Amino acid sequence: MSSADNKKLVQQIYTDSANRSGTTFIDNLAEDVTWIVTGQYSWSGEFRGREAINNGLLGHLRSQLAAGRPRTEAFNFIAEGDYVVVEARGDNVTKSGERYDNQYCMVWRIENGKIKEIKEYCDSALVVRVLGPFPAERKLAVAV
Repeated sequence: MSSADNKKLVQQIYTDSANRSGTTFIDNLAEDVTWIVTGQYSWSGEFRGREAINNGLLGHLRSQLAAGRPRTEAFNFIAEGDYVVVEARGDNVTKSGERYDNQYCMVWRIENGKIKEIKEYCDSALVVRVLGPFPAERKLAVAV
């Protein structure tokens, strides 16, 4: 796929997220996809495979949010080759009523039309303060 095609795919994923749907994301994950949460805190690590991402990382996040699905709005996309870099911010409320509006820089790698890798940079102090530590039992297929 071209840079423009990769950018269009990632833009559609964020359009879905802004509308709290996620079918474009799930439908376009490679079987061996990896989501890397950067940093050195309990949420950090490499979530490998659809199950680890959808039910481990995102499953735990969804369980914390009042709306169930996270809402993230992107405002800048930069595409080069297989990579799409996105600046985005969340618009979420937890079940306990706290705002969780993190700011993100996400680096997406698209391979043969499928999402192969996502690298997430965010405010880790906000994650821990609002969402708490990531439960070890939810780290399905994680290799740190």
